Amino acid sequence: MQRTLVTGANGFVGQQLCRTLLEDGQHVIALTSGTPASPGAACPQLQCDIRDSEAVARAIALARPTHVVHLAAISNVPTSFANPELTWQTNVLGSLNLMEALRLHAPEAFTLYVSSSEVYGASFKQGQAVDEQTACHPMNPYAASKLAGEIAVNEYFRQGMRGVIARPFNHIGEHQSPEFVTASFARQIAMAEAGLQPPIIQVGNLEARRDFLDVRDVCNAYLQLLKPLRENTGPARCFNIASGQTHRIRDVLEALLAMSPRAISIEQDPKRLRPSDIPIATGNSMAIKQATGWQPTTPLHETLERLLHYWRAQFAL
Repeated sequence: MQRTLVTGANGFVGQQLCRTLLEDGQHVIALTSGTPASPGAACPQLQCDIRDSEAVARAIALARPTHVVHLAAISNVPTSFANPELTWQTNVLGSLNLMEALRLHAPEAFTLYVSSSEVYGASFKQGQAVDEQTACHPMNPYAASKLAGEIAVNEYFRQGMRGVIARPFNHIGEHQSPEFVTASFARQIAMAEAGLQPPIIQVGNLEARRDFLDVRDVCNAYLQLLKPLRENTGPARCFNIASGQTHRIRDVLEALLAMSPRAISIEQDPKRLRPSDIPIATGNSMAIKQATGWQPTTPLHETLERLLHYWRAQFAL
């Protein structure tokens, strides 16, 4: 049986991925930094700080994985500006610790390193869908650290270890931190409906356009990348996970507001504006479609409905 270790298993994506893998019949091992993964998400559950090389080595030796999905990371852009040292230590040194532990204790394991579409950075300013050959020009510490992590992981792949890199675009859904835009909108609407805040939504830049995906679709992409790729797909080691379509953030907010019975106004908060924001970001995902047959299937409106329902449940009286 495939033994899949998921780092960052207690996070937004990690919890959903554990469920996806279990539904696929895999033996899932959750590796978390301290807070246990949700009950029943995986068995067994291991805990260690990804920055602690000795602890990571012990965890890999105990888990004996055949496959690994490396999600553990500092993934919030504002946090990466506020605490770049933690970001680099976690995202680069943590990835190096993992790969070295695998080299020593599970050298045959297949690793899926989850990077980010943020690595393309300034290349998005061309206004076209980027593919895996587009130059990477990170514009924030998070993106730079994920690209550095790719370089570190690719060196182990070059030496013969097996694996691929995924560059997912914006994925959203229940349990995501309200530090992210759609979760912030849904949370504020739910709080306004419950009378826990005035009927005003605080927002940042609403004119940017982003390539949004349902977290379930992204986890299904990870599942497909863990399986043997189709023949004649070439030596590709890096895959965009994207819909190829963009949605203006204002339109996403208006769709959520239309689901609410309350009249809620919009107010821009300068603190929510990102200094390195780009007008449009979308990706070409032809490579993963050709290699695995994957494609997103969840309509954005359905994702937003579930997201708002989740936050309403958090504030139900």
